[in-house]
Amino acid sequence: MFKPIKSDDTKTNYLFMLESARAFFKDENDLIALLANLSALIKLYIGDLNWAGFYLLKGTELVLGPFQGLPACVRIVHGKGVCGKAVLEGKTIMVANVHEFPGHIACDSASVSELVIPFFKDGKVYGVLDLDSPLPDRFTEMEAGYLEKIADLLTEFLSGKK
Repeated sequence: MFKPIKSDDTKTNYLFMLESARAFFKDENDLIALLANLSALIKLYIGDLNWAGFYLLKGTELVLGPFQGLPACVRIVHGKGVCGKAVLEGKTIMVANVHEFPGHIACDSASVSELVIPFFKDGKVYGVLDLDSPLPDRFTEMEAGYLEKIADLLTEFLSGKK
């Protein structure tokens, strides 16, 4: 059974989050189960979030996967919003104020900042990790770095390198 360890130090908590994520990959072979636990883990260790979850690329649409938060947009059309831009560019997108982002999709009107990190299968974007916060300029490069390591774990898992 998972037992969270938390610290007063942010970087230490992110190390605990990453270590816990690695443990999930050792014990589980089902992608949906992994994504469900990862979204809960991220919501536990990263404060000031109103949404943490995954979208999976199905054809030309991103389709809602496991998440923590209020109900969300079920489908995101190719290239739309912050998630769509992350898919098109194949890289992490950090937005300080989504209300200033051209084409932002407002699934939750409380969201102000957003961080989206793609993960891959066979060199192509397979899905994205999407985090929303009600605070402006909430996300840091340090957080993005640790979350990109979780996305790397997903890429390894999807590539059969688990």
